[in-house]
Amino acid sequence: MNFTPDFAIYLLDMVGIVACAIAGTTLALHKRFDFFGCILVSMVNAIGGGTLRDVMLGRHPLFWMTDLNYVIVITATSLLCQVFFGAYRRVAWTLVFFDAVGLAAFSVIGLTVALSLGAHPLIAMLMAVMTSIAGGIMRDMICHEIPLVLQKEIYISASIIGSLLYLGLERLAVPTHITETLTLMTIFGVRMLAVRFDWHLPSLQLKLGR
Repeated sequence: MNFTPDFAIYLLDMVGIVACAIAGTTLALHKRFDFFGCILVSMVNAIGGGTLRDVMLGRHPLFWMTDLNYVIVITATSLLCQVFFGAYRRVAWTLVFFDAVGLAAFSVIGLTVALSLGAHPLIAMLMAVMTSIAGGIMRDMICHEIPLVLQKEIYISASIIGSLLYLGLERLAVPTHITETLTLMTIFGVRMLAVRFDWHLPSLQLKLGR
């Protein structure tokens, strides 16, 4: 099998799919969802962002409708998580780690898909953010959680920083595999460092005197 750029992107997409399926199932189990509820949440988390991206870009048919591997991988991952859930009870850490993996993978996927369709770099950055966060927002809403991206978390910022790095390296004609690797590491690193050192975005609320 030739390791082509398209195949590398496909593998990266599957990494994000697995990571988000694990995160979605973990939260659903923590919320005591049933068997099918866990699978539903994992599906929404894993393909929700990419679905919105494709709809907004007019990319049809949707990626997971033409490749059943997505549905199969998500379902299998969710089932394995449900079976072995007792082996990893650190729900918060599991969610943070796999959310960060999904954030990095889907940011790169969203950016590259949009650029391949001729989108303006700013639109491509928006698609990177959309692909990486929309599924998590829907997952959290289903599970009655306040979405992380609506709090003062360094989340969207990590995707934007990585997208800017990707565009800059691309402008410098850096090889694609190096660009993608550095972008992945940057997004994942920024997110995990933000969690480790409790970094938050500052508030823009004006302090008006009376």
